[in-house]
Amino acid sequence: MLDWLKVNLQYITPKHLLSRLVGKLAAAELGGFTTFIIKLFIKQYNVNMDEALHSDPGYYRSFNAFFTRPLKPEARTIDENPSALIHAVDGAVSQFGDIRDDSIFQAKGHDYSLTSLLGGKPDIAQPFKDGTFATVYLAPRDYHRIHMPIDGTLTDMIYVPGELFSVNPLTAQNIPGLFARNERVVAIFDTPVGKMAMVLVGATIVASIETVWAGTVTPPAGKNVQHWQYDKDSEASVKLKKGDELGRFKLGSTIVACFENQAIDFEPLAPGQVTRLGEPMAYVAGSKELSS
Repeated sequence: MLDWLKVNLQYITPKHLLSRLVGKLAAAELGGFTTFIIKLFIKQYNVNMDEALHSDPGYYRSFNAFFTRPLKPEARTIDENPSALIHAVDGAVSQFGDIRDDSIFQAKGHDYSLTSLLGGKPDIAQPFKDGTFATVYLAPRDYHRIHMPIDGTLTDMIYVPGELFSVNPLTAQNIPGLFARNERVVAIFDTPVGKMAMVLVGATIVASIETVWAGTVTPPAGKNVQHWQYDKDSEASVKLKKGDELGRFKLGSTIVACFENQAIDFEPLAPGQVTRLGEPMAYVAGSKELSS
């Protein structure tokens, strides 16, 4: 009964208003009160501040600055194997596997549309049909910067307006089409294994989604799908190396990574499995067998 209430109350909660209000508070610099809130958060969610570049809660002038804190350089190691694709975030595997034509598995009894996830654009979705995907959930305690799994050159960014349901495992199991309903930012890259889509999914009280090339994308991106295209051959092209920062969430959420058919072979994964930035997530298709 409690789980039913947690899920269904979200339908009537003013999620955008709540999220924008929390966003303003998270951005505010309130001195000792900000430090007090940060300390409460660290205790409540057992945040490992030993990994943070600045471990003193008093260093952070706003909650957002704390939440998007950088890590010490030695806290994560990027796998240097050129055939390895790395985990893009600290988090936990929600689901992964094959995209069946245009359908992505969300949870038992729930699939959703790849095309809808990518902004309702069939031309953008086409390379990923019958491909593979991985969905990773970032809990409040996690490091909230998103990094590149593989070298890539940006070709498209799409802002998709939508709901702001929670993206925790309980909600994912109960709200149909969750990741294709929530507000999100889609980044498409050309990579050595073909096209890659990195989808940054918003959620309740996510104050904003940022990318390193565009800054804050949402809010306030508007009520319509917006599509930006990038010339990958120009001097101003956005080229990111494996392990480079791609973007960040101000408060927690989920990423969905999509790849073309037969582009990669996943490492053994399982729902609920902890992920750590820099560790191998997959390999270029066939490369692991050839090297073993």
